[in-house]
This record gives sequence, C-alpha cells and structure tokens, in this order.
Amino acid sequence: MSRPAPRKPEYHKINKDLFVLTYGALVAQLCKDYEKDEDVNTYLDKMGYGIGTRLVEDFLARSCVGRCHSYSEITDIIAQVAFKMYLGITPSVTCNNSSRNEFSLILDKNPLVEFVEELPAGRSSLCYCNLLCGIIRGALEMVHLAADVTFLQDRLKGDSVTEIGITFLKKLDEKKYRRKK
Repeated sequence: MSRPAPRKPEYHKINKDLFVLTYGALVAQLCKDYEKDEDVNTYLDKMGYGIGTRLVEDFLARSCVGRCHSYSEITDIIAQVAFKMYLGITPSVTCNNSSRNEFSLILDKNPLVEFVEELPAGRSSLCYCNLLCGIIRGALEMVHLAADVTFLQDRLKGDSVTEIGITFLKKLDEKKYRRKK
C-alpha cells in the first residue's frame, strides 16, 4: 500500500486591517494602563520578543533560507524575506559603520500605523511600533545572535522616514545552546 501524498501545511491569513486595528486597540489600552511611555515601550518590546522567539521557527520552515555568513546577509534576509512574508513590505537596508555590525531598515510604508494620524497627546516618547523591535530581537536571539534593536526615526514623531536600527552585539556561544547527547 502506498502512502498518501503529504499535505501542504495550511497557513491562515488574518485580514491585515483587522490586525492593524487590533494592534491599535492594544496600544491604546496599554496607554491607559501605564502612565509612562517608557513602561508602554518596554511592554511592547517584551511582547514582541516573545512573538519573535516563536515566529522564527515558522519563518525558517516557510522561507527555506540557508545559513547566513555575515551580518549584512542576515539583515537583507530580514528585510527582503521576513518583512515581505509577514508585513507585505520590503524595507531598504543601509549599513551604518565600517565594522559592518550596525544596520538600518528604512520603511517607506509601515502597515502598523496605517490608521494612525498622530501619537496621543502627551505621549511624545511613545514608540508605537516597538513590538517590531522586540520581534526582531527575539528572533535573532533564537538563532544565537545578540542584537540591540531600536527605532531611530519614526514618521509618527515627525521624522521623514521610519527607521529601525539593528546593532549586532556579538555572536552568542553556540556550545551553550547545543543539546547534550
């Protein structure tokens, strides 16, 4: 008897508008729950980190990308494959230093702020999309790369572009994460 053909996994897509509006409601609720913008930013980063540590498995399974050999290659994969796969956009990548460990992702369009005209009054230091920084940081850590990920510029704060900075700190020790046989 022959085996049935393996089924392709089904990926359920959620309506982008629903996701963006739900995210906006989440940020609005966090602003009500926390007085300080720094607390909201920290919570969004922490939440994104948790998502990133889980999302990287889905990304690696669906994208079929191989091992990267440089920080610039990693950053290109994040911009050209991951952002396209999950947000439907492709940010441009620039290298910010000669040691080639600092990069910027420049987003011409940020789908998370599609329905946001401006930051709430009195919330000038709110990093509305800080969830993205946490996702990138969490995913990189799961592939044994320590990174500092922050928003450098934000259109919601009056800047001309939205820019996410990624600084690779050091490669984490792989031996520490290997399973013992």
